[in-house]
Amino acid sequence: MRKLLSLTMMALATSAFAGGYRVSLQGQQQLGMGHTGVAVTNSAEVLFFNPAGAVFLKDRFNVSVGANALFARTKFQNETYNWKASTENVGTPFSLYASYKALDWLAVGLAVYSPYGSAVEWDQDWVGSHLVNNIDLQAIYVQPIASVKLTDKFSIGGGPIFVTGGVEFNRNLTRSLTDVEGPEGQRSDVTLDAKNVTAWGWSAGMMFNPVDNVRLGLNYRSEITMEARDGDAVFNDVPAFAQGIYTNTTFNADLPLPAELTAGISWQINDKWLVAFDYNRAFWNVYESLTVDFGNPDIATSVNPRNYKDASTFRFGTQFQPNDKFAFRAGWYHDESPVRSGYFAPETPRNDSMGFTGGITYMFNAQFGVDVSFLYLHFDEVDASYDHYADGQSQNISFGGTYKNVVFSPGVGLNYRF
Repeated sequence: MRKLLSLTMMALATSAFAGGYRVSLQGQQQLGMGHTGVAVTNSAEVLFFNPAGAVFLKDRFNVSVGANALFARTKFQNETYNWKASTENVGTPFSLYASYKALDWLAVGLAVYSPYGSAVEWDQDWVGSHLVNNIDLQAIYVQPIASVKLTDKFSIGGGPIFVTGGVEFNRNLTRSLTDVEGPEGQRSDVTLDAKNVTAWGWSAGMMFNPVDNVRLGLNYRSEITMEARDGDAVFNDVPAFAQGIYTNTTFNADLPLPAELTAGISWQINDKWLVAFDYNRAFWNVYESLTVDFGNPDIATSVNPRNYKDASTFRFGTQFQPNDKFAFRAGWYHDESPVRSGYFAPETPRNDSMGFTGGITYMFNAQFGVDVSFLYLHFDEVDASYDHYADGQSQNISFGGTYKNVVFSPGVGLNYRF
């Protein structure tokens, strides 16, 4: 027990940007269109997808607010050892966007959203509890933007991004009940709790209309480093002989969130049909490893190899608007996993996936309407393992099996403009 197991506080990083289940839920209208949006100016949701597009919105004032119920289910099985486990979790991400066209060539706005507020909770002391028992993440992004029209066909936009959030994470200190136990046979575990973790980044984009009814968009988000400082590390059910070492303490960890680049095109085929395509590249290669330092010098520093790779997402969506009252949407996207072979851990059990989306808008009048969306996210079944766990005596101990994941998420929102 002298060396604490590899501590995966990187769960905050992956869940907070694109890991966990990599579910994109940053707007009801654009979600209905396969989460395309870098070259679309339907609503105030463009503040997230490409702030350069805010100045091209038709109305002077635009507001979009919405929320989703995210239902995620993961099943794990290892037939060799007859291991089985499952986890079902619910999240409620939300978004709020508001833009104001101060001048014909200038728009300003504010975007507030919680894109990755979900959880993973396995049964306590399950067979993979030495890697994770549960994670609960909360993250809120606040992004003021400015959008400037340089010509009638070209605009730029961007602004700073402020991130605030926290994470609670629990795992056992040993691999099985045959290892060292605490009082009354209870498994020893540690809970890491970091609150009020903040960071800054930025976003910048451009939008161009080369010909009538066609838009091109490009948006970049910078890498963001979440600096968890003086979080609480609480040890539970530690046996008497180890209590002198494993006392409650603090921890520090730097959690880099990767930069991403999105490019896309939209085509207004006629006054009723719109189609869009986005390509997103997330630069996950920054995740070579994560280091966690404890305030108690008797607890060894935890170095956690991740070796992530850059990953792409391909998105396609369409909108049909037969009249001023209704708009119907559908979309699809393919999301590549950044996890390499041998680095698949159950705190973020995700692999390549396909998302199928749909949505409807109903306008009560010319200014006010309701948006409804739905996402079904299907992950490829995968046989995978994490091969880099160390228990203080042995290195690179493998844990793996077959993972089956599925996510679905209904959402509702309101839009207002004048």
